[in-house]
Amino acid sequence: MSGDVIVTITLNAALHVAYTTGDPDGDPGAEGMVPVSRPTYRAGGRGVTVARVLRAFGHDVLAAGLVGGASGELVVQDLARSGVPTAFTLIRGESRRFYRFSGPETPTRRFSEPGPYITTEELGRFAADYRRLMTGAAAVVLCGSLPDGLDADTYGSLVTYAVEAGVPVILDAGGEELKHAVGHGPDLVVAEAGTGPSGPGELGATLVRLGAGAAAVAAGGVVSAVTTDGEWTAWVGVSASAPGFGPARGALVAGMVPGQLLGWSWPDRLRHALALAAGGAGTWTKEPGDAVERDRVDLAAYERLLDAVRIESPSAGYFKE
Repeated sequence: MSGDVIVTITLNAALHVAYTTGDPDGDPGAEGMVPVSRPTYRAGGRGVTVARVLRAFGHDVLAAGLVGGASGELVVQDLARSGVPTAFTLIRGESRRFYRFSGPETPTRRFSEPGPYITTEELGRFAADYRRLMTGAAAVVLCGSLPDGLDADTYGSLVTYAVEAGVPVILDAGGEELKHAVGHGPDLVVAEAGTGPSGPGELGATLVRLGAGAAAVAAGGVVSAVTTDGEWTAWVGVSASAPGFGPARGALVAGMVPGQLLGWSWPDRLRHALALAAGGAGTWTKEPGDAVERDRVDLAAYERLLDAVRIESPSAGYFKE
């Protein structure tokens, strides 16, 4: 594997299955059933989205993690159609599926399955595959939730393996997984602030104190980046204050990767990431079922959003005297 390849890890990959429903006031068909279209399939999971965005923006990527069953086969096939190489470890269980039913006259309805149970033997095979992937990798991006059967410290072990191999680590996690992993020294943590009293800046500072090289924390449409050298807060024009606005998480993480590898300034990293996440990466990063133009970066929107990103740097950072 080339040393220029960015490896993305999705341990709880998903298959998005989308249906278009018929007219609810029309003929319901046999036994009162509402007719639907043939399904469309889309590989999902935040690590998968990160791989897609990076690939669409011209980076060499390799999507890996865990997949199984017929759903897992469709995940791999869909990524192949997008030009994303894969190296998933196969499991016996069925990868989870997300169902979306939508129509012109009916509200969209969504259903989700639980993730598969991962056995000790499957985890061992994945760990061996992961160590091989770290040889010569440019960076590794660890993303998303953990399936059943995996310990909360799983990401911590994966961070340690990568650090020992000299591979930069971008970690996108939350909850117990983040608490256990941050002390293992990821280069960058991307997280989301909750509804508690502490803001994104405070959470970012805590993550850096606990062991992260840097932290980028999203809260609605605002992203705060914290390092030992300072703090920056970024948002997209007036949209950051609009109800319901929020950057697409997978695109935001993907947007952070190039700057981390190339040593961009934090204002430049935030501009690039927010411009992608706010729409420059394409609408498919927000709603897989609406992927009309497949894996296409909207360069016109990206450039327009670059100019709309606002950056604020507080006069005193959390780690300054």
